[in-house]
Amino acid sequence: MYMIKPMICAFTFLMVLATPFPFKAYAQDKVSGYVFEDLDRNGKRGQNEKGLAAVSVTNGQEVSQTDETGKYILPASNDMIVSVIKPSGFAVPVNDHFQPQFYYIHKPGGSPETGEKGVAPTGDLPTSVDFPLISQKEESDFSVLVFGDPQADDLVNAGYFEKAIVDEVIGGRGAAFGISLGDLGARHLFPKYIASIGKIGIPWYNILGNHDMNPGDTDKLTDETYEASFGPANYAFNYGNAHFIVLDDVISPDPNGRRSYIGGFRDDILTFVKNDLKYVPKDKLVVLAFHIPIYEFEKGPDQFIQGDREKLFGLLQGYDHSLSLSGHTHSENHHFFTPEEGWPNAGFHHHYNPGATSGSIYIGPKDSYGTPSSIMRDGTPKGYAFLNITANSYSYEYMPSGNNNWKMSVHLPKIVPQTKKYRGEVSVNFFQGSPRDSIKYRIDEGEWKTLERSPEYDKFLLDIHYEWDHAEELPWGIRPSTPLISSHIWRGRMPSDLPLGDHTLEVMATDWLGRTYRSSRTFKIVPDHK
Repeated sequence: MYMIKPMICAFTFLMVLATPFPFKAYAQDKVSGYVFEDLDRNGKRGQNEKGLAAVSVTNGQEVSQTDETGKYILPASNDMIVSVIKPSGFAVPVNDHFQPQFYYIHKPGGSPETGEKGVAPTGDLPTSVDFPLISQKEESDFSVLVFGDPQADDLVNAGYFEKAIVDEVIGGRGAAFGISLGDLGARHLFPKYIASIGKIGIPWYNILGNHDMNPGDTDKLTDETYEASFGPANYAFNYGNAHFIVLDDVISPDPNGRRSYIGGFRDDILTFVKNDLKYVPKDKLVVLAFHIPIYEFEKGPDQFIQGDREKLFGLLQGYDHSLSLSGHTHSENHHFFTPEEGWPNAGFHHHYNPGATSGSIYIGPKDSYGTPSSIMRDGTPKGYAFLNITANSYSYEYMPSGNNNWKMSVHLPKIVPQTKKYRGEVSVNFFQGSPRDSIKYRIDEGEWKTLERSPEYDKFLLDIHYEWDHAEELPWGIRPSTPLISSHIWRGRMPSDLPLGDHTLEVMATDWLGRTYRSSRTFKIVPDHK
């Protein structure tokens, strides 16, 4: 990683960076330039700085690789972003806020007028759009810090986000880089979000969400403010033995006319994926990231255009090692796509939806930071995740804000009557739990018994609603959202035929990766009513 001082905005920065020679007016049907090793780290190609071969560069649709001299050539248009697809073992420059500077925006007339910030006119295409890279050591074993939906839609919420999330991970805690899965915040507050993320101190990538879009009638033009702040909405990069593909999957307006947007992929985006994968070896781990889930975790009208997921899966044929990430739901979910669901390879494709840093969007009672606890509608506390990659395999770990060791909530009666028949329940919400996991419990270190996965409402969240609705004085903050059926609840009958006195119930969750997590609660057996 290396720093280059930022210019007025991203496209100006890259114009200067990419243009060691004077501008030249010519028929702008091609864009070309060099990808080179920036030995002196000044962002400009010097005579002794050699070009790098076999590096992919894209105009957002076509993908070309550099020749032995480091040169690439691509078709040009008057509305394009040219970006280098970072190869493993190299870094791209970052600005003072640790935003990766891997792209050049070409919009001679600027963004269409929408009343919001867009890209200013860029003028003629430079004679050479160059991309500097610097050699860096990249282990095949690394971590990525993942934020779902920061959604800081006003300055108060932006302060909550910084205090309860950003300040907790300053330095990155060992992550190589970070990524936010869309819904970054109010568009006019993008500079505040960028400054907050920059405090973490590691390269940070972003995804376009439905709250990040400009209003408009043409989907391709809804990302103009996003582009001015973050660059392309569709791009790719490599790190270690993993290939990351970031996509805009928010279609606006909904072509079915039912809502303002729907999940899906434009044809030009799928073309980009197809062209990008031509240069990605089949033994790589392919990590896709977008905002709207490709599986409909919530019941209701279709949230994704029929057939688009299958089109994407078709492009991944032969890639046995893959994972996809999404935000949007403000809950934590997993789905494992099988061949019966259109996955074209052996095994399954895992889609992970890791909750939101904003939780239920900054509502609910205070937490240890004095910010809204924002427990999500499925009972998951607000937080973030680490994606841990080793070669072409991976694991993940969800970290609740304020208490990273809190992996599950265990709900059971505090007092249980000594009787043979009792209707009380043990209910466990294993926050990052999936349908492939199992949970057992035991009493006083006795025999382990299995709980049944039984999606339902989180009992602790119901308790908060009860307290709010029966309060004699108005509680602090905003009333929590209506609970959502949680996919990661396990339950069973509470034991009651035990000796009188105090007992300990221990819970052990074992996930599909073989990892175990434990928690315990105490309760008391008392004499039953006579």
